[in-house]
Amino acid sequence: MGAMLLCSLVLALILLVDSGIECEVKEVCLGSPGIPGTPGSHGLPGRDGRDGIKGDPGLPGPMGPPGGMPGLPGRDGLIGAPGIAGERGEKGEPGERGPPGLPAYLDEELQNTLYDFRYQILQSTGVLSLQGSMLKVGEKVFSTNGQSANFDAIKELCDRVGGSIAVPRSPEENDAIASIVKKHNTYAYLGLVEGPTSGVFYYLDGTPMNYTNWYPGEPKGQGKEKCVEMYTDGQWNDRSCLQYRLAICEF
Repeated sequence: MGAMLLCSLVLALILLVDSGIECEVKEVCLGSPGIPGTPGSHGLPGRDGRDGIKGDPGLPGPMGPPGGMPGLPGRDGLIGAPGIAGERGEKGEPGERGPPGLPAYLDEELQNTLYDFRYQILQSTGVLSLQGSMLKVGEKVFSTNGQSANFDAIKELCDRVGGSIAVPRSPEENDAIASIVKKHNTYAYLGLVEGPTSGVFYYLDGTPMNYTNWYPGEPKGQGKEKCVEMYTDGQWNDRSCLQYRLAICEF
């Protein structure tokens, strides 16, 4: 501030002399420089700069002296092709004999297996022996040899070949049996028997019937006609079990 004032006075003095105007010159004293001020505090540190570009790898170092620690093993290679089979070895000595098993008739598992085989064989031979007429309806197969017999003889025949006397449990099965009856033009016994109550019939396993197709007015045997026959039109009638009727089995 003092230096600027001094320069202004000198400049004014020069201008006055040049213009011929007399002026009074006063002695001017220049001031000495002041004491330097206290340095300011440091600023906050700046952020780190970004990493530079990675340099090229250096040259490999010299190989160390022998006898150093071995490195880690490398990864397994690919599996090679199988080699040639070796020669067959000699047969070893037989082992100790185990304890004796159960007799066949006491082996429950074996008996069940034999029973299943026997049942399947009987079914197969039975169907083959009854190939006069065969019809399949759903899971059932109806078959006849075209021969006639009384109720007990037909039941024994069907049991012997692994089946049972045919009995319809639906309109579709009734139509199938009726077609066999009509083809042979004779009535057939069904697998039904009368129970203790007159006029009430059951399947051979003792369960109540779930389907019927009685001829109008039937059954009317009043306990004297224990079996059931099918007419050629598919309708039923209660009948004595001693008559000869067409043998039809189901499997």
